[in-house]
Amino acid sequence: MAKKKVDLSRVEEIARAASGMELQYKPTEKIPTIIVDNFPALGKLTALRFLEWAQQNPGGVVSLPTGKTPEHFIKWVNFLLNNWDTAKARKILEEGGVDPARFPKMDSFHFIQIDEFYPINASQHNSFYYYVNKFYLKGFGFDPEKALLINPNAIGLLEYETLDDIWPEQKVDLSLRLRLPHTPLEAKQKRVLDAVDQFCTEYENKIRSLGGIGFFLGGIGPDGHIGFNVRGSDHYSTTRLTPTNYETQAAAASDLGGIEVSRNRLVITIGLQTITYNPSAVALIIAAGEAKAKVVKSAIQSPLSNQVPASVLQKLPNARFFITKGAAKLLNERKYFWRSQMETFDNEQIEAIITDLALYKNKRLNQLTKADFNSVRSSKLLLEKTSQSIQDLTALVEKNYIERIHKSLEIPRDTTILHTAPHHDDIMLGYLPYLVRLMREGSNRHYFNYLTSGFNAVTNRFMLNEVENALHHLKTDVFQKMLENGYFDPQNRTFRDRDMYQYLDGVAANSEADKQEGCARRLVRNLVEIFDEDDLNNLEYRMQELINYFKTQYPGKKDLPYIQQLKGMTREWEADILWGYFGFSTESVIHSRLGFYKGDIFTEEPTIERDVKPVLALLERINPDVITVAFDPEGSGPDTHYKVLQAVTEALKLYVKKTGRKDIKVWGYRNVWYRYHPSEANLFVPVTHNTRAILDHAFINAFGSQKEASFPSYEYDGPFSGLAQKIQVEQYQTLKKLLGRDYFYSNRDSRIRSTRGFVFLKIMELEEFYSASMELRKKTENF
Repeated sequence: MAKKKVDLSRVEEIARAASGMELQYKPTEKIPTIIVDNFPALGKLTALRFLEWAQQNPGGVVSLPTGKTPEHFIKWVNFLLNNWDTAKARKILEEGGVDPARFPKMDSFHFIQIDEFYPINASQHNSFYYYVNKFYLKGFGFDPEKALLINPNAIGLLEYETLDDIWPEQKVDLSLRLRLPHTPLEAKQKRVLDAVDQFCTEYENKIRSLGGIGFFLGGIGPDGHIGFNVRGSDHYSTTRLTPTNYETQAAAASDLGGIEVSRNRLVITIGLQTITYNPSAVALIIAAGEAKAKVVKSAIQSPLSNQVPASVLQKLPNARFFITKGAAKLLNERKYFWRSQMETFDNEQIEAIITDLALYKNKRLNQLTKADFNSVRSSKLLLEKTSQSIQDLTALVEKNYIERIHKSLEIPRDTTILHTAPHHDDIMLGYLPYLVRLMREGSNRHYFNYLTSGFNAVTNRFMLNEVENALHHLKTDVFQKMLENGYFDPQNRTFRDRDMYQYLDGVAANSEADKQEGCARRLVRNLVEIFDEDDLNNLEYRMQELINYFKTQYPGKKDLPYIQQLKGMTREWEADILWGYFGFSTESVIHSRLGFYKGDIFTEEPTIERDVKPVLALLERINPDVITVAFDPEGSGPDTHYKVLQAVTEALKLYVKKTGRKDIKVWGYRNVWYRYHPSEANLFVPVTHNTRAILDHAFINAFGSQKEASFPSYEYDGPFSGLAQKIQVEQYQTLKKLLGRDYFYSNRDSRIRSTRGFVFLKIMELEEFYSASMELRKKTENF
């Protein structure tokens, strides 16, 4: 189907002009694209384009996404609708290209729900049915009578039936579409499954009877899916009940309460042809952050392909990608455009260009030729902008990379290091092999500060096992004697340490019984603290309450505050075990539980009083020489990482102002959510088989709630320790290509000969860290 000439709306033309770039660089880019500076700006542009379309298409058909991606879109639409007649809103509308004299009639539109998990109770707060009712029908003022919604509770069930009656194990056997049922339960399931398939057909027909979708807004998943049309979906697909793939299940695990749940869920989704049925539809895909760059590149630059679901949008003349600069990072033409605007290249840019060239050509750095440089635009541009020879340039990069390896072998002495982390496994996943070396130097002092309680990563199933184990032990004479003697006093640090030593003795003896006793001790101690209760009978009653709670609450539901506290204390216990593994008492492990972390879908921003001052007080107590921080780029990894980084940054500024200290170093690490390019890091830490083994053993034994990988990365089906090791090996393979195998295999230093992985770190002076943190803030907030 030939694509018509692209006509820009006024909002789009203003945004395109502000970007300084063309709408589309043909033939490389197959879909028009507009780039903005940051995530809030992306939400603002999308809101303005939606309101512009709404003014021009009263009574039209709208389909909007769920999840965290539309956070700023929702906030901006609500702000503009609720403040339409104010001077501030009118100014934003006028400058953005929307006519402030025409208030859109929101109740005139037909709203279409894009997708839903199946089976799921529609009343659950983690259902998309609940989400669209809360944020779109109520939030935007759409008319519920004109909405097409996917309510699993209302599909195929008789008056007295529930979804649990039909799908008691929450699993749908699609083979019932093709075979006869073997049991009375299967007969019911086949009846409901047939009804769901019929619902999907009728849903599709209703959308088409409305003329198709007029305004479609979607995010893009880790495999490139839009809606739940995963990689491999037919471009002619319609609304259907369908399985998903691993990447989608991993991304959905946080919504559904774990991969154990999302693996078994099917989805009802509109199809790719549903989205493109209306040839004049405005179809927008939004993406923010460097973590999306790879999938965005594939979607925009690939030809039509079932392996790239978003490529179907090439059929629509009004399809657009609205993305941030981070998400556009790998687009060939945009990357060249930005580089061509630079007068000179700094060392990091030189290293990036030459490193990418060597990897593309599959050559060592010192093997690159003039023909190689001239064959790629960016490296050819580098030669034009520098007076250095190719030999000097490649030798410089090689020298810098080797120095970064050797520098990591020079272990600091008599240094106080404050290791900070958003979550309890971030430090070990980020740089444990380096920490092992640092800890071997006895003059160094280490403190480990966990800024959030991390309760979202603990499943109800895991807690049920923990509480049942603790209840079993509480009924023994040993525990009753301990209770009488005040062993479980929450303030007694000596006894808190003994919990940990009991568990670690079990690790050493390979005794599950000893480990379970250690876990039971700490859980009882936590319950005494939470409930201010040390009576045996009352504690047993509380445990029975908790067992009932964890058995009956649906996975993914936001927990009550005291349940959040208990889950968070379980994560804190795991961190205590980890550092006890290396000889540290609980006095060295600080759990800050910053208040912005509440388990809501849209996380609050940190505040000075609630979130910054506790970090400042810790800095004043410890007086560190080095502070480590999770240093992910915009939109990469959980947004908790970014918000913790901002709290630490502000606390550090206040501390430096108060003390006058300017000699503090900041070490930025990344772990399983995003990687450093070699040019971005300035310390390359060798990882040996020995330190890799320590990482795996410590993770599996310390992080009981994580070893089954309930909330995994979409990149790796297994515990995070396995993914961390995979990344370290990949970084070793990269450096081996760049420097040559002989550098490693024939090196005189056994520490380098034994290297089979690398950890990349970025060491920063204070001003560099402040600048980088501020730049990240500009990309992430309304600034």
